[in-house]
Amino acid sequence: MLIRHLKFFVTLAEEQHFGRAAELCSVTQPTLSQAIRKLEEDLNLSLIVRGHRFLSLTAEGEKVLRWGRQILADYESLHDDLRGKKKGGLTGTLRLGVIPAAMPSVSFVTEQFEDRNPLVQIEIRSMSSRAIEKSLETFEIDGGLTYLDNEPLDNVRRFPLYRERYVFACRSDHPLAKAQTVRWAEAVTQPLCLLSDDMQNRRILNGIAAGAGVELRPKVVSNSFLGVASHLRRGLWCAIVPHTFGFVFGRADDLVLLDMVDPVHHQAIGLVLADRLPQSPMVLALQDCVERADIEGHFDRAFGGGTGPLRDAAMQEHGRKGRKLGVVGEGR
Repeated sequence: MLIRHLKFFVTLAEEQHFGRAAELCSVTQPTLSQAIRKLEEDLNLSLIVRGHRFLSLTAEGEKVLRWGRQILADYESLHDDLRGKKKGGLTGTLRLGVIPAAMPSVSFVTEQFEDRNPLVQIEIRSMSSRAIEKSLETFEIDGGLTYLDNEPLDNVRRFPLYRERYVFACRSDHPLAKAQTVRWAEAVTQPLCLLSDDMQNRRILNGIAAGAGVELRPKVVSNSFLGVASHLRRGLWCAIVPHTFGFVFGRADDLVLLDMVDPVHHQAIGLVLADRLPQSPMVLALQDCVERADIEGHFDRAFGGGTGPLRDAAMQEHGRKGRKLGVVGEGR
């Protein structure tokens, strides 16, 4: 069995189309079909239900797909490890899945990684928390930045990075702009633009609002924070966003970010890695990066969240709820 044939099979299984799979593998369709048949002969199994086109995988094909992904991931890890030693450092591509809420902060992680691994290319993918969990299982990403303690995460190792808090964002000429803080009961009365319900950030906000006895009824929803930011800048809408978005907005004179209170809420965000052995050199390098770096300290200095009565009160409330950033938990 050739690694190349296995790669062709996995690509076909993912694309479910011979033509697209052949194009991605940079071969002709007859070459792809011949390679798949050779793989079936080597294994003495029928892997694909065929008609005039790709129909589905057989039960044996599904098993080969699961093992094939792992074999290919291990092969790539071995290749990167050997090539890296030859070139004097880790090489290859780091693939990171990142939830939209963590996009403003991912550069703090990649900066640390780049400093230690300058020969590695970094690929960032915007993904939902559920997609990150699935992609870790299927070897499509090396790690993910996501919420750690809100919804179940199975078969992962967790490395807390920072605690997200929430701010009310509005134009500087908005009636609430001169306030020190904004209560959730006040925020829900404003014309809001928020993420859609399929995003975990929105589900978290819904839960906080419900706990405060109010309901979020946004005028506009988007599955992208870019859509939220666009509507915010127009001035007709307000938003509730993670405090890390202050890093993206910068010192914009026309925007104001105000801490949300009653209640103050923090949510842990961190790195998740597949709970499997052996770990690839890329994953080990990523783990080493986040274990050595004071990333929350970087965030506090960048976003202005390190001191102050509101911050101190929030930290005390967070501690009473039992979520301590320094504790690394296993997948639930």
